[in-house]
Amino acid sequence: MSTRSIALANQKGGVGKTTTAVSLAACLAERGKRTLLLDLDPQANATSALGLEKLSGGSVYKALLGGASLTESIRPGGHENLDIIPSEVDLAVAEVDVARAENYLQRLQFALTPIQGADRYDFIIVDCPPSLGILTMNALAAVDSVVVPMQAEYFALEGLAVIMRVLQQIRDSGANPSLEVQGIVLTMYDGRTNLAQQVAAEVRKHFAGKVYKTVIPRTVRLAEAPSFGKPITTYDSGSYAAQCYRSLTDELLAQPWPSPAGPASEQAPAGVETPVPTAG
Repeated sequence: MSTRSIALANQKGGVGKTTTAVSLAACLAERGKRTLLLDLDPQANATSALGLEKLSGGSVYKALLGGASLTESIRPGGHENLDIIPSEVDLAVAEVDVARAENYLQRLQFALTPIQGADRYDFIIVDCPPSLGILTMNALAAVDSVVVPMQAEYFALEGLAVIMRVLQQIRDSGANPSLEVQGIVLTMYDGRTNLAQQVAAEVRKHFAGKVYKTVIPRTVRLAEAPSFGKPITTYDSGSYAAQCYRSLTDELLAQPWPSPAGPASEQAPAGVETPVPTAG
């Protein structure tokens, strides 16, 4: 099996995106899948969630600008089959610096190509920032597919519509013509409320076949896990939340996989230099 890459993306913060990225990576590793978690968020929450320090110079920043190999930033994730490329606060500067670079939408794609070609990992999970800026655009241009975590709240459908437009822009630009939505996962879910049930029903109606059956509950144990530097599968392996993320992982593994567009080329496709509007 070739390396499969997934971005966890949502321009809205506080929807369980990083928790889902870390938990999926941990569950895949638990299943024996060689997994690389790439923390692309300058807040570095995925890095902290695995109990790692935010070290200056340890992120993808230099690799994005062509000044280093991305393999130099890979560190053990503290669990069997799990590695991480950590983040740091300085990565926020990349939003400006990468925008000035040639083929700016494909900087991460170029950096990841040697890792993907080396058959070192089964999965690469990318935790994006809670925005639709240059870093998230680079992630979307570099991966096979996107998982969108979302809360069952009033503005959820509006936010999903924005993400879908951006994904279409990435495809149309030529940066990643085969980009697909792998799935939408409802997070921080409280089935006791009418609102949550109504939003879930609307999302399943409008995005039929793209919404995972597994929903992630809002639980205290899940909220506590990052402060102990552990994914929920280690912090409380027998908890309901851990079981839900394992179930979500099983759904993911059972899905058909998008056909890759092929390795990145240093020659940018037509239209890649045209800025993709950011929405948020």
